[in-house]
Amino acid sequence: MARSSSGFVAGLTAAAVAAVGFLAYQASAHAPSPAELAAQPRTPVTAPSAAPSGQPERPRKDPTALPANSGKGERVVYALGDRRVWLVDAKNQVTRTFSVMPSTVSPLPGSYAVTSRSGSVRGSDGVQVEHVVRFATAQDVSVGFSAAVDGSTPTPDPGRKTGGIRMKRADGDALWTFASIGAKVVVVA
Repeated sequence: MARSSSGFVAGLTAAAVAAVGFLAYQASAHAPSPAELAAQPRTPVTAPSAAPSGQPERPRKDPTALPANSGKGERVVYALGDRRVWLVDAKNQVTRTFSVMPSTVSPLPGSYAVTSRSGSVRGSDGVQVEHVVRFATAQDVSVGFSAAVDGSTPTPDPGRKTGGIRMKRADGDALWTFASIGAKVVVVA
């Protein structure tokens, strides 16, 4: 019985090799030659959209455009990837947008409310800040917007857990005026 099994396996192997050889011959007979390929016009390939499925991509022409799916009504929108904040009025009109320097600890995308505010404090990085508007806690760190009194917006030390999202003083003034306790903050990726 061992001989008939090995003969059967050998027969199957030979048939498989013959089939692969035949298919390769057919493919090569119908394939264009290198000269024919060189004579064909080339069509440029475009990269697929980088937008997550189900979400429309914002136009690349205007990086300050309000992100899609960022809610409705009066709110502060914070885009983690864009490092940008939008102040949006009750009619869904952007009243101001500005870039920010994110903290080392970021909240998850979602909807939050301003929970506390401080006029002037020392930040978790030791820098004197003003107009602190806190709205989340992540990794046991309070997360909020603030402006350094000296106007700086340095990259935070990646070795420290900080929650201060820094902006220029004029932008901090605008956010302070706009976002009182209970104001909606929408965080998007």
